[in-house]
Amino acid sequence: MQAAPVFLDTAATIEKACGLIAEAARGGASLVAFPEAFVPGYPYWNWTMSPVQGSPWFERLYRASIDVPGPEVDELRAAARAAGCHVVIGVNERDPRSIGTLYNSVLFIDDEGELLGVHRKLVPTWAEKLTWTGGDGSSLRVYDTSVGRLGGLACGENTNTLARFSLLAQGETVHVANYIALPVAPADYDMVEAIKVRAAAHSFEGKIFSVVACSAITPEIVEAVAHDGESRALLERPHAAFSGIFGPDGRLLTEPLIDDEGIVYADIDVAKCIQPKQMHDITGHYNRFDIFQLHVNQEPQRRLVVHESGDPAPLPADL
Repeated sequence: MQAAPVFLDTAATIEKACGLIAEAARGGASLVAFPEAFVPGYPYWNWTMSPVQGSPWFERLYRASIDVPGPEVDELRAAARAAGCHVVIGVNERDPRSIGTLYNSVLFIDDEGELLGVHRKLVPTWAEKLTWTGGDGSSLRVYDTSVGRLGGLACGENTNTLARFSLLAQGETVHVANYIALPVAPADYDMVEAIKVRAAAHSFEGKIFSVVACSAITPEIVEAVAHDGESRALLERPHAAFSGIFGPDGRLLTEPLIDDEGIVYADIDVAKCIQPKQMHDITGHYNRFDIFQLHVNQEPQRRLVVHESGDPAPLPADL
């Protein structure tokens, strides 16, 4: 799904997402992948404004973000259940305890409307550190579904070799890589080519299918966060969004979508992952685990550990 949110309008974005889920299902989809931070949008002001200028925008985003679980998640679950589709969607998630703390999260919902899990982006990329805090290893998970063993990473995480390997080693066969359109990157950085390289590499190395879903930028988003001619020119730069589906040989199965909103469809068969593994099975016979081992800490990280002493100590006799 290459689409733009209704920028910072949570209810309208959820309504749009539910409509797109139904549309994709009518088109035959059993898995629908949405962009990174789709609900309710990406903090482009981090790239076009100073931190001081962008601070009120951060508060707007926080107020428009969602709780997980919460009513917006319930709407998405109901849409997935009604459509009979698995749904993977990026959201801005509020921390349940610390007001002002946000995560860049990816929801995994099955075709019966169950929330399988939530992945929180491990390391916000570059200017994103002004908005999001990092998640932990507890969300590096792969889920058994009727469309395959499903995993996913958000945007720049698909550059992280160890994060990708951790999913492959859990038996991932279908990978969702969700991105945002990044026209504000340096002039010599081509977002379309950068996405293609990463998706092709993960598919070829793991012998799996990769589904890339990237957001689009609308004139409404440009109007919202462009504060001068220079920032407007950055936001309107073309060749900033790419969505497509890759096979186990690292090649595209589809005509890609570049910049424009739309839906890319492909039929996949996870049995196509078998024969290529005879050549390179990097999580099996084509590796040396006596030489290389990856250790992943999947323990949820706690900010507070309370040690209680039990019964209170007796008061001194002279008090």
